[in-house]
Amino acid sequence: MSLINLIEFKSLGDDRGGLVSLEGNNNIPFDIKRVYYIFNTKDGVSRGFHAHKDLQQVAICIKGSCRFLLDDGQKKETVLLDRANVGLYIDSMKWREMHDFSEECVLMVLASHHYDEADYIRDYNEFLMASKK
Repeated sequence: MSLINLIEFKSLGDDRGGLVSLEGNNNIPFDIKRVYYIFNTKDGVSRGFHAHKDLQQVAICIKGSCRFLLDDGQKKETVLLDRANVGLYIDSMKWREMHDFSEECVLMVLASHHYDEADYIRDYNEFLMASKK
């Protein structure tokens, strides 16, 4: 089973431009509690390097591109996000890293819970131990 679960959103745009509507528990598989975005990432910088115990996320590169690495403790897969109408669903207990941000990249993330530092696993070895349970 693949770690990469892409969601293609219906484009409602017309000759004036693109439009994508995101709705919790509809085309997003959870109730959206938090939205944040990453931008102006400096050249060569990687982000992420953590997993969440319970949080689910959908990451959408709304401008530019970046590469995700997902890891479930047994296998690793990478995917390039480079289309504003495609989201990457990230379930709980998946280690994630973001690399190769393009200069103009804007990465938006929808989250199933409010920020909670206790939900993070920031040590890879701790993640590997937890993923075996």
